[in-house]
Amino acid sequence: MLAGCTGVTQRYSTPETRINTLRNGDLKSGGLAFLTPSTVTGQEEDRQTLALLFTEALAKERPDLRLVPLPEVLSAVNRAHLIDDYQHMYADYRLTGVFNREILRQVAEATGARYLAQIKLARFEQGAKSRFGIFGLNVSQTQYAIMRMFLQIWDSEDGSVAWEGIDELSYSFETTRESTVTMRMAAQEAAKDLGPRLP
Repeated sequence: MLAGCTGVTQRYSTPETRINTLRNGDLKSGGLAFLTPSTVTGQEEDRQTLALLFTEALAKERPDLRLVPLPEVLSAVNRAHLIDDYQHMYADYRLTGVFNREILRQVAEATGARYLAQIKLARFEQGAKSRFGIFGLNVSQTQYAIMRMFLQIWDSEDGSVAWEGIDELSYSFETTRESTVTMRMAAQEAAKDLGPRLP
């Protein structure tokens, strides 16, 4: 009986958002394009995966918004011959925390979206803790993931941060199977936290 059991999911999050200039209907009319995420977690190879998962989950949470996923943004940047500018924009951003206004405008023009979103993955940790064992064998364990994600929305018209939000999320469940809390699950939960808070 234990072999197929999965226990109750535990979820805890503390989303916080701040509206600077973004108003109701702005994203619907102006569109929201996703830039390449950044991370300081050592998971740089997961940046595009995170953008894909979060955008997919956000589209389900907010079907009213016009979203431009990262692959379409990168394709538009390449078609518009903005690769060098895009790279320099990110190099400057790592040092200053500011995106160059003129390059933002060019990227927005290439993607057809006024607003540009940037995800920062500050922490992602996943693992398991043994909870119950018999004769030295683990029968039950807690699978968990912890994510801290920061989302900024930039207005390409004036180079300002129009909206920002952070979500610190803890997600876990008891299981007897070899399953894990994946980045997909964590990204979906973050979208559920932040999506409804977007104007």
